Amino acid sequence: MEIVGPDKPEEPREESALSEVLNHAMPTAVVAVDARQQITTCSPEAEALIRLEAGQLLHQPLTRLPPALQDTIRETLVSGQAVRNREITLNGETVPRTLRVSTTPVCNGGQEIHGVIAVMDDITRTRHFAGKMRQLDRLASIGTLSASMGHEIKNALVPIRTFVGLLLHSNKDAELADLVSRELRRVESIVSQMLKFAGPARPTFAAIRMHELLEQALQLVRHQLNGRKLRLVRAFQASRDVVRGDTYQLEQALLNLFFNAIEAMGPNGTLSVATEVLPAAEAEPRPAGGPQAAQLQVAVTDTGTGMLPEQVERLFQPFFTTKPDGTGLGLTITRRIIHEHQGTIRVDTRPNEGTTFRILLPLMARAAEAPAHAG
Repeated sequence: MEIVGPDKPEEPREESALSEVLNHAMPTAVVAVDARQQITTCSPEAEALIRLEAGQLLHQPLTRLPPALQDTIRETLVSGQAVRNREITLNGETVPRTLRVSTTPVCNGGQEIHGVIAVMDDITRTRHFAGKMRQLDRLASIGTLSASMGHEIKNALVPIRTFVGLLLHSNKDAELADLVSRELRRVESIVSQMLKFAGPARPTFAAIRMHELLEQALQLVRHQLNGRKLRLVRAFQASRDVVRGDTYQLEQALLNLFFNAIEAMGPNGTLSVATEVLPAAEAEPRPAGGPQAAQLQVAVTDTGTGMLPEQVERLFQPFFTTKPDGTGLGLTITRRIIHEHQGTIRVDTRPNEGTTFRILLPLMARAAEAPAHAG
């Protein structure tokens, strides 16, 4: 004869049979709780989902379950009403997970609630996939809009180029002529990328002297620096600066970083642009693999407001922005351009201590540096 001690009350025969059925016949995450708020059933799938070892939940109090799951089960115990497809979050983990939970009250012959059965499944990946699909939908809409805008801009550029060409022909300022011509070509390059919205335009690679390109990009933001009373500090210490890249795309990436830095600062702030060479032994791995080579590091530093850790995590995601009128695409485009150039981009920032973006690009071999140019 079996003797049942006070620490383990004898289960009613029907409840024991129910536990056996749920544990062995249903390949899903199921938890059953009785009226005393004791866990009477916990399938192996449920234990794995809650991430406890086998046997750690059976005959334990309801409080052993995650708080959000406790609250859902307790709600049904009190109200007698089933819960259908409620999404709850398990926060006590490195990466929060989302569960979908449905509960059903178990009643005896009368209306008294005998217990609750909860069925769960992990929808974290499903939610993540749905978010990616929404993001793709938005990108598709942006692509369609870009194509329409691109055609209009390209049509408008025809008379503009003709008129500017006539002005430059009679203008004796060669520096201004070169600047305007180069910027017109850059606009045309950007428009071409907009028209190819199904995929980014392929870069046209050539040898580029980054110090010259940096000077050209800084010249384009000089008006904004002066208007905001910001100081510019250059520290071009790299002994070599020739990289293989697309002039217009790299200039676009640099301008995105410069404009972000300028907008992050108030009056009397400082924009610092520095370069140095990292030997192959200290270089970061290339995104696409391959042998390590010496790298040129370009650091763009501002004395602005900095960013919170949760903002940094999303910094390069499309449509994420901390600016009221921002599009959230500038840094996404910048990272894509840097990756296409076999480089990497990193950010160091702290709230109220400013931000530094570091671009690392592979340096060309010395034998290939002779024909280098910036535009």
